[in-house]
Amino acid sequence: MSDHKKLTNEVGAPVPDNENSITAGPRGPVAMQDVWLMEKMAHFNREVIPERRMHAKGWGAYGKLTVTHDISQYTKAKVLQPGVETELFIRFSTVAGERGAADCERDIRGTAVKFYTEEGNWDLVGNNTPTFFIRDVHNFSDLNRAVKRDPRTGRRSPQNNWDYWTLLPECFHQVTVVMSDRGIPASFRNMHFFGEHTYSFYNEKNERVWCKFHFKTQQGIKNLTNKEAAEINGMDREYHGKDLYEAIERGDYPKWTMYVQIMTEEQAKNHYENPFDITKIWRHAEYPLIEVGVLELNRNPENYFAEVEQAAFTPAHVVPGIGFSPDRFLQGRLFSYGDAQRYRLGVNHNQIPVNRAKVEVNEYHRDGAMRVDGNYGGAPAYTPNSYGVWTAQPEVMEPPLDLEGALYRYDPKDDPTDDCFRAGGDLWRVMTEEQKKALIANTAEDMASVTENIKYRHAAHCYLADPEYGRRFTEAAGLDMDKVVELSKLDHQGLVQATMPDVR
Repeated sequence: MSDHKKLTNEVGAPVPDNENSITAGPRGPVAMQDVWLMEKMAHFNREVIPERRMHAKGWGAYGKLTVTHDISQYTKAKVLQPGVETELFIRFSTVAGERGAADCERDIRGTAVKFYTEEGNWDLVGNNTPTFFIRDVHNFSDLNRAVKRDPRTGRRSPQNNWDYWTLLPECFHQVTVVMSDRGIPASFRNMHFFGEHTYSFYNEKNERVWCKFHFKTQQGIKNLTNKEAAEINGMDREYHGKDLYEAIERGDYPKWTMYVQIMTEEQAKNHYENPFDITKIWRHAEYPLIEVGVLELNRNPENYFAEVEQAAFTPAHVVPGIGFSPDRFLQGRLFSYGDAQRYRLGVNHNQIPVNRAKVEVNEYHRDGAMRVDGNYGGAPAYTPNSYGVWTAQPEVMEPPLDLEGALYRYDPKDDPTDDCFRAGGDLWRVMTEEQKKALIANTAEDMASVTENIKYRHAAHCYLADPEYGRRFTEAAGLDMDKVVELSKLDHQGLVQATMPDVR
């Protein structure tokens, strides 16, 4: 037994007994001097860190990105040059559920990738959908509260969900996706994922283009029906995590083909709708997918808490050759993601091994809780300084972006090019008959407990997207088709007023 590892306390001293408290006599009270007991209890009391406000339930894995095609005409990012292999960590998640939620819920799936590049970490956060519910970050906290638990009942509320979604017509496209057959993936391995936002690329000549990121599964798309998902959730709430873990353990490494879409600055200026609106898509026929490489997952974490729960991502982490865009929602996420991790994990969370860059980091940040790297010793803590320490690198600066217009709170619905229903209608028209049936049935089932005024609001949106879509939902929900048609003729504010609840 001498080869067994010995138990120590928190600073390495031997622990003589880990099962019996020090008491005053065999039946007396516990003594305060049982300091190891106090340490155990004090640590246990603090073991649960705040969960993520959204994307709380997740699973992760390590892998690599291998670039197989040349897109250097668009970006100088070293991670995206032909032949380059880059280690990565990915975290998949549901969005609305808490840490203990079931995996197979009807929800979008978060996908956050951390690429450990030779120029620093690049975090690409997105979902398994190319679009999102909202386009202005002002609505971010409200969306999250609408899909979380009701403050009075403590339960998830379809009434709250649908009230919120139907009051913001830009939600319509994403709602159509979530209620479709792709609303519950069979596994993380069997779904596409996307960067969602519009980002920028700039090349060695400092020429900018706009881009979107796509990752298409090589395992094929597979989804679950509501019935299948309910049966699985009743047996295994960690079904997707188990599937991912076991696939990697048996050497069946999941793979996705990476693509980008490219839009020039000139094309963006002349596009028929706002190309930076995350609730819209760029049609593939107009902006074809350009193949980049292969993303493979090939190693499971050794410790869930250390590597999955403590993994932290923010779209603010980009590398030279990749930049941002005027996307309103992206602009807000650039702050909110990193700040959420400062609250959840502390200001030094980037020193946690799963978050730590593979290259030298010199960022002048000092002190703070849990500083573990020497704190830069006696090096200057300010800039500019006279010692040549950590000078900026202007050669990697993104090219300037011309902006115009008065500073104001612009409502996108006032833009005559804004159409919140075009994309949802296009999606309906490319669906098979079986997919259409599933979409209508899923929506009607999800809205079963929702009040009629909100059902009419959604029915009018469906009709605006496509008359057949509107008619079939109206029939499934037991509504009056003539009323739906009349409501569809109103502008947004008129529709809202006409479908407000009767509170008399």
